[in-house]
Amino acid sequence: MRIQQDVINFLKVGINKNGNILGGTKKAMHCGTKTNTIRSFSSTHNLEKKKMNMFTAINSAMHNVFEKDPQSILLGEDVAFGGVFRCSLDLRNKYGDKRVFNTPLCEQGIIGFAIGLAENGFTTIAEIQFGDYIFPAFDQIVNDVAKYRYRSGNSFDVGKLTIRCTWGAVGHGGLYHSQSPEAFFAHASGIKIIVPSDAYKAKGLLLSAIKDPNPCLFFEPKILYRSSVCNVPVEAYELELGKADVVKQGKDITIVTWGSLVHKMKIAADTLLKKHQIDCEIIDLQTIIPWDIDTVQKSVEKTGRLLITHEAQVTNGFGAEIAAKIQERCFYNLHSPIKRVCGYDTPFPHVYEPFYIPDEHKVVFEVKQMMDV
Repeated sequence: MRIQQDVINFLKVGINKNGNILGGTKKAMHCGTKTNTIRSFSSTHNLEKKKMNMFTAINSAMHNVFEKDPQSILLGEDVAFGGVFRCSLDLRNKYGDKRVFNTPLCEQGIIGFAIGLAENGFTTIAEIQFGDYIFPAFDQIVNDVAKYRYRSGNSFDVGKLTIRCTWGAVGHGGLYHSQSPEAFFAHASGIKIIVPSDAYKAKGLLLSAIKDPNPCLFFEPKILYRSSVCNVPVEAYELELGKADVVKQGKDITIVTWGSLVHKMKIAADTLLKKHQIDCEIIDLQTIIPWDIDTVQKSVEKTGRLLITHEAQVTNGFGAEIAAKIQERCFYNLHSPIKRVCGYDTPFPHVYEPFYIPDEHKVVFEVKQMMDV
C-alpha cells in the first residue's frame, strides 16, 4: 500500500473548479502537430479546444459520453470520489450514484458485473485501478468478454464494454504498479487493445473504444496522466482504432512503439539526426489489436530497417509478433536484422527501474549498430 500511495502522490496534480490544470506543466510533454494518419471521424478544426493533460482529457471523454447516453455506467475501485488518478472527477456528482459507483477490491467482481451490464445493453466502463491487478480478472476477460459473441453464435455480445486500466512504468512503482500486460491479452481474439501516447489521442481513442461494437481494453500510461498536455477539443471526437500514427517521417530506419515510449523515441530520433545524420521514422502503433501492419510495412519498405521498442519484457512481448509479420512481408527490403529494445526478462524492479525500461540511450546505441555507425 505504501508503494501504491507513493505512485498516487507522484501523479497528483491540482485542478480548479473549471477543470483547468493547476501547475505541473513546465516539464510536460506537449503534443506535436497531428499527421494525416490520424483520422478523425468528425473534424476537430472548428471545435473549441482547451489545454488538458491526459487524465483531464479522459475525464472529458467520459463526461461527453455520460451527457449524451443515459445508459452509460462507470464502476470500479474509488471511482465515485474521482478515482485515485482523478479520471472520474465529478461524474458521480453530476450523474448520480446509480451510474457511477464504487466496487469492492475484487477485479473478478468488477469485470463479472460489467459483463452483465454490457450484455443487458448498458454502455459500461469498468476501471481496473492498476494493470498489475488485472490478472485476477484474466478468466473473465479472456474466456467471457472476448468470446461472448463467438460462443453464442452472434446471439449475444458485450460490445458495449470498455475496460479502462492504468499501464506502464511510473518512476518508482516496483513489482505491482509498473507492468505492461498488453501481450497477455493479445492472444484473446474478440477484444481490441488500445494504448494512447498523449492527451489528444487518449480522448479520441477512448471515445472510439466506447462507441466500438466490440469490447475494448484501454490501457492508460499513468506516467502521462499529468505530463502529456495537449490542446484537446471540449466536445466529443473520435480517432480511428486500428490505425497507427506516423509521428515523424524519416528515410533511414523505422522505429515502432506505443504509449509513453513515443516521447523517448522523439528524443532518440533528434539525437541520431543531429549527431549521426540518421533520419528515423517513428510510428506510434496506438492500437495493439488490431495493429496497423500496412503502415508499418510501407515504412519498412522505404527505410529497410525496423526497431521495435516497448516497456514489457522482450520474450513473447508484442514486438515479437510485429517482427515476425514484417519479416514475412519485407524480407527482401531489409538491410539489417530486425531489432527489439524492450524490458528485461525479470520481474519489474524498484530501485533498478531506470536500467530496466527502454530509453533513448539504449535505442540510439542499437540504431547505430544497425546503421554500422
